[in-house]
Amino acid sequence: MRGIGWMGALALSVAGPAVAQGNAPPQAALDQLAAGLDYRFEVVDNRPVCPEGVANCFLATITLTLPDKLPASLRKGAGLSLYFSFVNPLDRIESDLFDYRNINGDVQQLTLKPGAVLRPGARHVIKLWGVGSHFSRAVVMPNAYLVAEGRQARVIAATRDAIDPDTGLPALRFVAPMTDAARLTTKSDSDKTVWLTPERIFAQNAERAAPPAKGIVILPRPAHAAQHEGDSVDLTRGVRLSLTGIDRAAVAPALAALSMAEDGGLPLRIRVDPTSGIAPEGYRLDARADGIAITAADAAGASHALRSLAQQAAFEQRKMRPLTVEDAPLYPHRGLHLDLGRNFHGRDQILKLVEAMAAYKLNKLHLHLAEDEGWRIEIPALPELAQIGSVRCHDPAEKTCLLPQLGAGPDVKSGVNGYLTTADYIGIVSAAAARGIEVIPSIDMPGHSRAAIVAMERRHDRLAAAGKRAEADAYRLIDPADTTKYRSIQHYTDNTLNVCIPATYRFVDTVVDALAAMHGAAGVPLKTFHLGADETAGAWVNSPACKAMIAENGGDARNLTPRFIERVATSLATKGIRAGGWSDGMGHTDPARMPANVLTNIWGVLHTGAIREAHDQLNRDWDVVLSIPDLGYFDMPYAPHPEEGGYYWASRGVDSHQVFGFMPDNLPANAALIPNISAQPQPIEDKPIREPGRRIAGIQAQLWSETVRTDAQVDYMLFPRLLALAERGWTPARWTPAYRPGQSYAWHDPRVDRAALSAEWRDFAGRASAQFAPLERIGVAYRVAPPGARIIGGTLDANMDFPGFVIEYRERGGQWTRYQGPVVVNGPVELRSRSDDGKRSSRIITVSPS
Repeated sequence: MRGIGWMGALALSVAGPAVAQGNAPPQAALDQLAAGLDYRFEVVDNRPVCPEGVANCFLATITLTLPDKLPASLRKGAGLSLYFSFVNPLDRIESDLFDYRNINGDVQQLTLKPGAVLRPGARHVIKLWGVGSHFSRAVVMPNAYLVAEGRQARVIAATRDAIDPDTGLPALRFVAPMTDAARLTTKSDSDKTVWLTPERIFAQNAERAAPPAKGIVILPRPAHAAQHEGDSVDLTRGVRLSLTGIDRAAVAPALAALSMAEDGGLPLRIRVDPTSGIAPEGYRLDARADGIAITAADAAGASHALRSLAQQAAFEQRKMRPLTVEDAPLYPHRGLHLDLGRNFHGRDQILKLVEAMAAYKLNKLHLHLAEDEGWRIEIPALPELAQIGSVRCHDPAEKTCLLPQLGAGPDVKSGVNGYLTTADYIGIVSAAAARGIEVIPSIDMPGHSRAAIVAMERRHDRLAAAGKRAEADAYRLIDPADTTKYRSIQHYTDNTLNVCIPATYRFVDTVVDALAAMHGAAGVPLKTFHLGADETAGAWVNSPACKAMIAENGGDARNLTPRFIERVATSLATKGIRAGGWSDGMGHTDPARMPANVLTNIWGVLHTGAIREAHDQLNRDWDVVLSIPDLGYFDMPYAPHPEEGGYYWASRGVDSHQVFGFMPDNLPANAALIPNISAQPQPIEDKPIREPGRRIAGIQAQLWSETVRTDAQVDYMLFPRLLALAERGWTPARWTPAYRPGQSYAWHDPRVDRAALSAEWRDFAGRASAQFAPLERIGVAYRVAPPGARIIGGTLDANMDFPGFVIEYRERGGQWTRYQGPVVVNGPVELRSRSDDGKRSSRIITVSPS
């Protein structure tokens, strides 16, 4: 689902044995140090000579420069130490000042060495030998902080998460630029990845160049659509609505998207008829000068028709050419997954995305409500889940909050904290249902459950202290006698529910029943509950509570995860709820022990596990949704470049073109278009084959939020890629060769019609460019890509990935000037592009004469 974590935050805090408050520096001295400490993080080398005993390493440094004026109370560092988040495993550090230990997950601790003295103006370089690689500045996290015993924690000012006023995105000014391509781009010579420089962007944009939108701009592209001659369809007068077989509430949000009066003169007739022969969610639209007629099989189809009408009407400024459309979706599941667990994104952001989803005919909202780093939904029967589990702060004992993972900082009021109240969630479910969108709640288990475990331990403490032992144990999620040592993929030692105790299943039932009640209050039954089921660490081996269950399952504790999934899935089925899960956990279950109706999200990477998992689970007759990173992990960067945000364990770049070009119905064929993670062409075998009659249920975009702290980042990472995914979920990829069992594919395989892909991309890019202004109207801060550029013979050429954007340039010390075509320049030039409304810009790039 997420895979290996990478690089994290830094924090300064209390450490080591308790120090008497009287020996600690005064609060004012601590505040002064936090304000004046210069702090710099640098990725030095992804291909260093590793120290003896260290393998697969990279080298980073933290440089601390102490203020010239340092209070005497701080010079011996009494009670002062340093916490920091480092998401890669940290093999060792080298420092003249600090000793080191891991706390849990990505939180590390540095303590002053015995006898160490802090000297005014001193500069200290701490070498960090991390495991793996570090390819992006944007993965470093903010909010380093200082604490002394008995004092309030203080964030080091230099590390605060500043917002760039031009891009609207976080600006990690304490992180050094990554410029040494030879040392920082790859881990080995076999990796052929190159940074997407301005010159390479220029060449890529030139190859994919698309004209501005014209004609029919509806997105996703309809199955059949045509414009006709005749008098225009004048929507400036508003519409006069008549409904048959449907009430107004069922299409109210889509009507609102038309943004026109409903007491006007142009008839708008909507008829919903299940016997019409139109496919589910399909519609017929006939717009003429004398009126508009919509026929659909269901409310969703009627809403989709209105959304198509709204797009075309806005593009033609409400005086349309006559238009007919016959349309229906390719797949029944067209989803968006949003991770609220790692960093919280609240009700208003979710409601905005729900409206954007409806505009582009996506119909499943998968809300990831709980993770190791946060629990994000109020469960009234278990208040500690929200009270404790939704907050990260500086509390090493975790009595009031969780550890400050992922650069959360010490303050409970951090923007990454929070949860959805029951009223929030009910409102989201209701708003989604009104737009034909099913909300799928996700509580990951049995792994990825640390927030729940800690919260239920605090519940246990509260009730045990009151002498209510039985009540205290009722929802305790661990076996306190378990001595098993394990470490999860994100390096937690205590994040797995004990699957052998009744309390765990009582907990699951209570949470599911609470969610079902919220759905009921919204007037929408809970149809699907997603239990995650992925990346479970090697837990329970030494749990007395699991001894019998392990023996019953071949003596192997790893077999307990499938038994847990099977039990929960069966319990859900008795409640009329379908179980969903991630493919790695679901694939180890026994189909005979699972309900017939199961949803599985395939998240294997295209070149390593996707086909095996997808075809195996399709052949079980489950509902298979492709969540493959190469297609739909929008927490991956747009491009291989150190300034592009996102994790990169699965792909160094997933851009809109790659998403658009994906071929869901023939997975091996994607080898013709997509290289492996090392930018190498690699064939894909069709093993196992897909049995006749098996077809995927759909596709889904995922946004995991480890590096996504603000709502603006959510928008940036989703759009415009989500437009491409919406197109692929609705409209067939016409360049796809027919799937033939056993056929493998290689790079540039001629059976994939690349000419058709190029033509369809140009059409899509033009239609997508018409969506930027509507996205801005609903508040979506989509990505503004940097332009491509080159200087040859003193002449600057520049271009963009989508048509219509304004490009600006300036020579050193000059003013920004609008680029309107090739221009003679002297020396290096800076460039940026601007959003449709002119309020935001891309990051600035620099191009030099070749």
